[in-house]
Amino acid sequence: MRYLLLFAMRLWLGARLSTRLKRSSRSSNFMINYITGSIRSLTREPGRAVIVAGGVGYEISLPTYVYQSLTSDGIGPGSDVELEIYYHVTDRQPKPMLVGFRHPTEKAFFEQLIQVEGIGPAKAAAALVFPVSTIASAIETEDLGSLQRLPGIGSRAAQKIVATLRGKVAATALLQDVNISGEAQIHQVADARAEAVEALVTLGYRSVEAQGKVEDVIRHNSDIADDVQKLMREVFKAQLPK
Repeated sequence: MRYLLLFAMRLWLGARLSTRLKRSSRSSNFMINYITGSIRSLTREPGRAVIVAGGVGYEISLPTYVYQSLTSDGIGPGSDVELEIYYHVTDRQPKPMLVGFRHPTEKAFFEQLIQVEGIGPAKAAAALVFPVSTIASAIETEDLGSLQRLPGIGSRAAQKIVATLRGKVAATALLQDVNISGEAQIHQVADARAEAVEALVTLGYRSVEAQGKVEDVIRHNSDIADDVQKLMREVFKAQLPK
């Protein structure tokens, strides 16, 4: 009887230790720090890459800006690449999520952004459609309008971002890629979006409905966000029966 009790106690302690180890591993964001390998596939919508390293294919989510940075440098399937990795997994969402970045500063800014209440890794990744320095500059100057032009970021989210991060991302805002062209790109997208919404309202759509349709198009194809004609074409194409 004594041996049975000892055996049962060992099993119980082993189970407790196993559970703690699993919880510990799930709450850690540093299990995979970076990856070096060959790109097997690269897609824009959603931004995603499959990178083969050590005979294993890793599926990595890519913010729009990171995807555009890769393709503009001629990097695609078959290319060798090294990415900084943010690893995310929790008890509530046990499926691992890997987010890739080309530079440590991008990853560091992403980690700051997800500290804002209501902004998780998926939402933060979707919002990074411009260089992180451009977004950081908008935060430091309290440019709520520019922040609200990021996908998935509304008025309240923009206010929370500024309240949480202003004064903490000044160094990022001063990086080399902060320039007139980056800020002009934000305003160009905003102008195109406003013109497309106005055109839809003229055609009889309600303002809220028009904004939603334009946002859906930009969310699925951010490359045309600054082109009114292409935005309108995609809105109408989405209305066609499938």
